[in-house]
Amino acid sequence: MQDTRADGALYWKAYALHKVGRGPEALAALAEMQKKYPNTRWLNDAKALQLEVNQAAGRGTSPENQSDEELKLLALNSLMNSDPERTTPLLEKLLADPKATPRLKSRALFVLAQKRNPRGTEVIAKFAKGGTGNPDLQLKAVEYLGVYGSKENRQVLAEVYGSTSDPAVKRAALRAFALGHDREQLLNAAKGEKNADLRMEAIRQLGISGGQAELAQLYTTETSADVKRNIIHGLFISGAGDKLIELAKSEKDPSVRLDIIHRLGTMGRGKTGDALAGMYGSESDKNVKREILKSLFIQGNAQQMVAIARKETDVGLKQEAVQLLSHMKSKEATDFMMELLNK
Repeated sequence: MQDTRADGALYWKAYALHKVGRGPEALAALAEMQKKYPNTRWLNDAKALQLEVNQAAGRGTSPENQSDEELKLLALNSLMNSDPERTTPLLEKLLADPKATPRLKSRALFVLAQKRNPRGTEVIAKFAKGGTGNPDLQLKAVEYLGVYGSKENRQVLAEVYGSTSDPAVKRAALRAFALGHDREQLLNAAKGEKNADLRMEAIRQLGISGGQAELAQLYTTETSADVKRNIIHGLFISGAGDKLIELAKSEKDPSVRLDIIHRLGTMGRGKTGDALAGMYGSESDKNVKREILKSLFIQGNAQQMVAIARKETDVGLKQEAVQLLSHMKSKEATDFMMELLNK
């Protein structure tokens, strides 16, 4: 009776031989395994290892010559570091093949994007501009242009954004701008885009890509409270505490100021805690004062809250400060409670 583990042993023998640079012997072990055990559960692993051994020996592995989709994908992966002049035509051929699955074509685009050669960029640009009639692959091509954000790729993305009316493609281009740190294009979209949802997406992507200066510039010319709130969110996710402090001090709309103060409360103590306490002292709007107290509470900033509670002359606000302090487990809060009880 045959050993049920012999097929696995031959596979691992081939694997070990490959790792020590003995490719021909590894291929011989794999051939022996497939001959003796044609129905082995190691068959796909063996075929994948054969591809790897042949690639290491400089023997090309053409995806279109593989019969199984998983093996085609493995063959595509093996082309990652191959000569672009040799592999780009092969990838073009696969992308033009009507029988190739969208999954294979998506992977081919990914491999092509990493080649960063002029012909490869042309092919990806064609897909990104919708020249192939496949919407899913168009979105993938747009994404890859952002991931590998060369000057040429950024130019193609700008052309795609400017020429399409498809919101999905525009949204993908905005995200690609962020991936490529092209904040100039994001700012242009945030200023000029007519579609409100896309404009908000441009602002959000500015925040994700660290466009603090661009967002602050945009805020100075904006009149819509809703758009301002989105800019505030963008500044928040980019960690622009100093910018938010400036806006909290200068913003005239109380509802917008409340939003800024709430954001500051979730950014930790440090400068934001000191700034919130400073704003409290010069603030006349009780709703804004209450929001500052809540923000300091969220920070766990008992020290500043105690200082405010000691000075506050408005009975209602003082009670709110004390009530919030009563829920804080800190030495400053406990000492202040004892101080009140001893009066």
